[in-house]
Amino acid sequence: MGEFEMNEDHIREQFPILREKVGNWPLVYLDNAATSQKPVSVLDTYRSYYTAINANVHRGIHTLSQEATEEMEKARGKVQRFVNAKQAHEIVFTKGTTEGINLLAYAFSSQVKKGDEIVISYLEHHSNIVPWQLLCERTGAVLKIIPIDENGILQLDFLDKYLGEKTRIVSVNHVSNALGVINPIREVIRKAREKSPAYVVVDGAQSVPHFDIDVQALDCDFFVFSGHKMYAPMGTGVVYGKEQALRGLSPFHGGGEMISTCSFEKTTYADLPFKFEAGTPNVGGNIALGAAIDFMEKIGKKNIQKHEKSLLIYAEKKLLEIENLVIYAEKAPRVGVVSFNIENAGISSDVGMILDKMGIAVRTGHHCTQPIMRFFGIAGTVRASFALYNTKEEVDILVEGLKKARKMLS
Repeated sequence: MGEFEMNEDHIREQFPILREKVGNWPLVYLDNAATSQKPVSVLDTYRSYYTAINANVHRGIHTLSQEATEEMEKARGKVQRFVNAKQAHEIVFTKGTTEGINLLAYAFSSQVKKGDEIVISYLEHHSNIVPWQLLCERTGAVLKIIPIDENGILQLDFLDKYLGEKTRIVSVNHVSNALGVINPIREVIRKAREKSPAYVVVDGAQSVPHFDIDVQALDCDFFVFSGHKMYAPMGTGVVYGKEQALRGLSPFHGGGEMISTCSFEKTTYADLPFKFEAGTPNVGGNIALGAAIDFMEKIGKKNIQKHEKSLLIYAEKKLLEIENLVIYAEKAPRVGVVSFNIENAGISSDVGMILDKMGIAVRTGHHCTQPIMRFFGIAGTVRASFALYNTKEEVDILVEGLKKARKMLS
């Protein structure tokens, strides 16, 4: 790991919650795919906004309002650079990935008609299923699903069959939250471009904490993600959209800030990105999202990737030493997540509750991906997910905890 490994203690010192205990046990936090912990720099930035500025943006000539606006627009610029968007106004602030996908699914209503087709995959979070189902119900469009094989890998030959002139939207996640499977998103986008007029939406909630993202190189129309999975506060998120794609969409929310002129006879809408940012935004959270980007860039995405890859390899090796433990999608390319069950050891929640009694936080259940669970014929999994502050020693603690749980439940 080189220099980054030497600074492991320094990294962990920046996350106050890692000094907490659960009962009498030191916290081992392995639920980062649900939400990551926040470093001091992000916490201080969030607090500083409310103690030193706390004014609404874009609406006042007074000093605090101007400072709030300047800081939030600086954060928008940081997001632009973080994902390599061409323009800052292609960055729309949201509450998170769920709101972002709902924004798009609603805004597409005027462009989708009966008989049109929307393509998603078996690997999607419910947040990338339900909004498109609702759009189909409103418009009469048809939802088509790319299946997976026994390794959790998308069967893209089905995508070839589905794509055509009726395809309006292709929406696929970059990384599966339940399995950690990395989807061949460049190939999905390339096929969509070659064989259909579809807009391509990428759910990047599980990729932005782990990968360098370049939306221009990907050539997706929209890229959606949450801040709270990448060390920023909850209630923050982003929709990136190509300028022309965003201009063609209808507003999602109506209210203040998103108008140019308003009368009882006619309302005209503000320019991008404000057309999609009605009401008072999460100003402090958005500024803190910028601080989270600063934090990640200071460490370096390549260092983060290297560390997390090492953890995943080590975790798989140690977990497979446990008798009757099955890792799902073991042969697929994955990042950040290992999802497993111990056969004949009760349901996943039983394992999770025992681990919690030892201070080990993992996620159990269906992970808002019930179609995946049905595909594998299970009710849920135990999911351990990693961040830059996790260590091999914590993996060892997890493994010992699982061995105890296996003995208690078998």
